[in-house]
Amino acid sequence: MKLKIAILQNYLDNIGGAEKVGLTLAREFNAPIYSTNINFDAIKKQGFNLIPKSIGKVPLNPPFRQQLTNVRFRNLNLKDKFDHFIISGDWNISAAIKNSPSTWYAHSPIRELWDLRSFTRNKLPAWQKPIFSSWSAINRRINLKQVSKINNIVANSVNVQSRIKTYLKKDSTIINPPIETKFFKTGPYKNYWLSVNRLTSHKRIEMQIRAFRNLPDENLIIVGSYEESDYFKGYVDYIKRIAPNNVTILHQVKSNDLIKLYSECKGYITTAMNEDFGMTPIEAMASGKAVIAPNEGGFKETIVNGETGFLIDDINSLKLAAKIKSESSSLENFKKACLKQSKKFSVNNFMSKIKKEIGY
Repeated sequence: MKLKIAILQNYLDNIGGAEKVGLTLAREFNAPIYSTNINFDAIKKQGFNLIPKSIGKVPLNPPFRQQLTNVRFRNLNLKDKFDHFIISGDWNISAAIKNSPSTWYAHSPIRELWDLRSFTRNKLPAWQKPIFSSWSAINRRINLKQVSKINNIVANSVNVQSRIKTYLKKDSTIINPPIETKFFKTGPYKNYWLSVNRLTSHKRIEMQIRAFRNLPDENLIIVGSYEESDYFKGYVDYIKRIAPNNVTILHQVKSNDLIKLYSECKGYITTAMNEDFGMTPIEAMASGKAVIAPNEGGFKETIVNGETGFLIDDINSLKLAAKIKSESSSLENFKKACLKQSKKFSVNNFMSKIKKEIGY
């Protein structure tokens, strides 16, 4: 008899890589997915024909958003309805207190509490810094207690496995995220580079924009999702304000349109800081396109330097611009290796490993 599975996803109002994983799990297991805020239109645009269930809305702005999310999942009790719970997210691991057995599919320990704590604090006004320090200290203690209630942890990368061990003192197995590699296709190489990101400050989108200020003959299309909070809107307004004419920023692109953008770009760019794993570079490689990325985080696990793209040490806008300029005419040579590399991360591979991990 197969297990009756429930998927628990912290948010579904801003669809990025983590949310795609939760939705993929729900689709492949034919399981219900529970969340807080839900954007049904955004989910549909990403090609998922699912109707998630909300356990109650939460505010848009931090820290109230995160705190209430934790409380809502802490109070959730579905234990009598399901045989196993897969938690995809970070602030929702509190669900493991009343819902077991559980597997946490970890995209990362909560980054603003752990590895990006100083980065997050430095982005705040001076008067907010001591408040943030106290808030993060309290929540780190809560986080450690709640992690202890989880039965099994799966990390999405070696990078995240290391964070889990360092900060949470827990062991985990590694299963890379699912990429819909079969849906991507190669196409003609048109005169634009592509970047697909969640539009947050640790993705360092401004670095991409500054690089293209120095490349007037090149073009960049940035596809980004973002939460409707004051913090995220402020960052989006900023990058739009500094973008030159050869940079276009798009929001909530339909999956078919995004596949076309991937298929026709000349190459792919990402600048995320110590990325957990990085699903979008795999999508680019599944489209036969080389990737330029920082030599850090999950990118070191997926991009073969000189074969499927380029990893830049201590990346900045000048180094990024120089690499784009020097490699712009040789990108088609990477197509075969990129396609081969992307196949390692298919949905079928992911699901077979997850099912084995939970004894499905």
